Amino acid sequence: MQMASHLFTWLALGCTTTYFLLFFLLRHGPHRKSQLPNLPPGPAPLPIIGSLHKLGDRPHISLAELSKRHGPLMSLRLGHVTTIVASSPAVAREILQKKDQYLASRFIPDAAHVFDHDKKSLIWSPLNHLWRNLKRISATQLFTNQRLDANQGLRHAKVQELLDHVGSCCSEGLPVDIGRAAFVTTINLISNTVFSVDLVGLNSESSHEFKETVWAITVEVGSPNLSDYFPVLRWMDLQGRRRRQRANFQKLHVFFDEMIDNRLRQESANATCRDFLDVLLQSLQRSEIDRVTIKALLTVILRS
Repeated sequence: MQMASHLFTWLALGCTTTYFLLFFLLRHGPHRKSQLPNLPPGPAPLPIIGSLHKLGDRPHISLAELSKRHGPLMSLRLGHVTTIVASSPAVAREILQKKDQYLASRFIPDAAHVFDHDKKSLIWSPLNHLWRNLKRISATQLFTNQRLDANQGLRHAKVQELLDHVGSCCSEGLPVDIGRAAFVTTINLISNTVFSVDLVGLNSESSHEFKETVWAITVEVGSPNLSDYFPVLRWMDLQGRRRRQRANFQKLHVFFDEMIDNRLRQESANATCRDFLDVLLQSLQRSEIDRVTIKALLTVILRS
């Protein structure tokens, strides 16, 4: 068994090395020079890894230093992915305001390719009808002054619960986990706006588990991933990020499915809207969005 495992490892390593050598020869051969796109200036990339080595452990500082040398608009080849970096207010304004329609679609990390999150999430969805519909629903039903005014009493109540919790810990001589208390207060404010219920309690163990799940989703998407820099290796998921992300999403989806099923059984989506879930279920009944899209949007809201 151990010999077979070693054999598989060396076979995989040999195949990967062969691929990289062939890819480099095809990409950098003489016939490729006439096909290079008109890119902004940037550091000369190394074979295979490109300019990954220039990012270091503090990429924001490394990019700032590179921009001093190559200008406010530069190109970097990170592995086999070409990236354009803007690092001045004028260039950022040009991209985000004047050219937003052409540049709005974002690079989607491999870890986001689970449960169609890359196609139906407000964050990763391309600029299409679904994205506009999700943005409209969020802007008119979740982030309005009317909704904020209606939740004023809720905010006061949650802050008072937080103060009571801190006071209780002080009177009993117990330490206060500030990060956990702030997370519970924030997530319950959001969950009451969306579901009309508290998700976790200040003294419950579930609050820690829920916080870890939400944080893990953010970490898996934002951490360096070989699959993002070398797309041909995505099928292998060498670092296991997509596998772990699927498990993280599954935990949230179990909860979302339970909330949706309970609300549908109550037929509250046919009544006057009480919370954001009712709004989403009405859109579901009008076939404007599907259940997968609802869970993707709820994931984005809780992550925020």
